[in-house]
Amino acid sequence: MNLISLFDDRKFLKTLFKLALPIVLQNLILSSLNLVDTVIIGGLGEYAIASVGIANQYFFLLNLVLFGIVSGSSIFTAQFYGDNDIPNIKRVLGLSIITSGIAALIFSIVGFFFNTQILSIFSTDKLVIAMGSEYLRIIVFSYVITAVTFSYSFTLRSIGQVKLPMIISTIALAVNTILNYLLVYGYLGMPKLGTNGSAIATLIARIVELVLMLTVVYSKKLIIAAKFRELLDLSLDFIKNFFKVTAPVILNESMWSLGVSMYAVVYARMGTEVIAATNISATIERLTWVIFMGLGSACAVMIGNKIGEGDENEAFLLAKRFIILCPALSTLAGMIIFFTSGWTLSVYKVSPTVYNYAHNVLMVFSIFLVTKVVNYVSIIGIFRSGGDTKFCLILDTGGVWLIGVPLVFLGGLILKLPIHLVYVLVYVEEVVKLMFCIPRIFSKKWINNLTVKS
Repeated sequence: MNLISLFDDRKFLKTLFKLALPIVLQNLILSSLNLVDTVIIGGLGEYAIASVGIANQYFFLLNLVLFGIVSGSSIFTAQFYGDNDIPNIKRVLGLSIITSGIAALIFSIVGFFFNTQILSIFSTDKLVIAMGSEYLRIIVFSYVITAVTFSYSFTLRSIGQVKLPMIISTIALAVNTILNYLLVYGYLGMPKLGTNGSAIATLIARIVELVLMLTVVYSKKLIIAAKFRELLDLSLDFIKNFFKVTAPVILNESMWSLGVSMYAVVYARMGTEVIAATNISATIERLTWVIFMGLGSACAVMIGNKIGEGDENEAFLLAKRFIILCPALSTLAGMIIFFTSGWTLSVYKVSPTVYNYAHNVLMVFSIFLVTKVVNYVSIIGIFRSGGDTKFCLILDTGGVWLIGVPLVFLGGLILKLPIHLVYVLVYVEEVVKLMFCIPRIFSKKWINNLTVKS
């Protein structure tokens, strides 16, 4: 396999673009509007950015738990779709909704009643905690709604219907941005609510998103337009088989997100300016990451479908192609960030110190982007699509808790290193993980056919 044969395969490229492009556009719109939201809130000052940032750190934990559930479900959905097993796709959707809904409800209850205690973990600044607590008490009402939308959206992606989630997210996020602008500053007769206005705007946008999703899915009678009895037609064996594969994914995302949250705890102890800088840089990082989220999602669907069809040789060939494609695209993206980050950061109304912190952090991100992308596509796109979830759990959890967290605590709290050097220590984890990912791909041990009849 070489670059020439990779790009000579028109069927591969056509399928890749068909699946990846709508996902990239969806995530690009999401990240762009998040960037706009951050800029809007940024007009209220650094404390506003920091308060919303730490409140969203709590959602970040839930988001990754939900991602673990829906991506674990997608492993089955992609393979069942390759096997043309529609009833089991609906059963998987039902389990995804139930599991993610319960997780979101727990996060909502805890976030509503213990918001101050939660945010005290991520900041020591009383004003930041107070502002963030008010924001969190509002935004938690969107969590269960988000969980249901996630389940339908990821199921659609897994069966190759990627345009619909993109269109719906575009509409909902446009609503979010417009309402953000109006409610934060009180334009067009709206009340001036500050950061709370941003929370209300997000809640309304999530409701719009779910209503649109359900309306289109059931009015057009798509494959996943399941009735309640089809969603709940679950045998004990089916449930056991589902959680045997998805439980490691859920645990993986949960433990990884907790580990990453420990980074935020360290940043909080480094000062409010560091919190603001990392929140700003994180928004720009997510904007860059959209391409590779699309790439990873397309990889998972394509490989999962082939394994479900019983064509393991083609699945392995696809894995090699993606591993060739990743470094090329991520190197280009890293160079763009490296040379344009100064211009991008100029839109924020922050102090020179926050600007310099954010700029240095983005320099580190651009340098290590290649390593991070290869690991991401390997774990999310290749190993999980083949049902190799236990290996992913060990690699991801071991990386963050045995390498990343200890190094970040050492660098940030004991050695008192500047934030960009602490960021370098974060990426040591990625370098170590890469040493295990590549051999695993070529071992073919990750290929497992999970399609079952029930």
